[in-house]
Amino acid sequence: MAQQPRTQTTPQQITYRRGDLVVFRDVERYWLGKPGHTFVGKVERAWQHAGTGKVLYDLIELGANRHVAGVDPDYMRLLPPADAMADIDTAPLSEPDTGAMTPAAVAWLRQHLAQDSSKLPDRR
Repeated sequence: MAQQPRTQTTPQQITYRRGDLVVFRDVERYWLGKPGHTFVGKVERAWQHAGTGKVLYDLIELGANRHVAGVDPDYMRLLPPADAMADIDTAPLSEPDTGAMTPAAVAWLRQHLAQDSSKLPDRR
């Protein structure tokens, strides 16, 4: 029997650290069509399963502040800080209309400027 070609490659193995934000999919709930199968979590600790030798992770589900133990990293993906900050990093600061910026970018600018208004250039 001919083997079907793979449409996607398996992601490289990543080692997660305490405090990393990840998206996790509860694969059993996913395949059974149950709700609540995917959530954002924060890595609390890593440990090695005695029987398999595989590294597993304990997470805190951020939306519900729930502890989830023994998470298989095959069903986790890192949520990089650069992705969360992309709208701020690419905000059109030269635009006079702040409506062109996302609310997150405007909020960050307001907070930053309020904290350190002494560094603002003089208005002419």
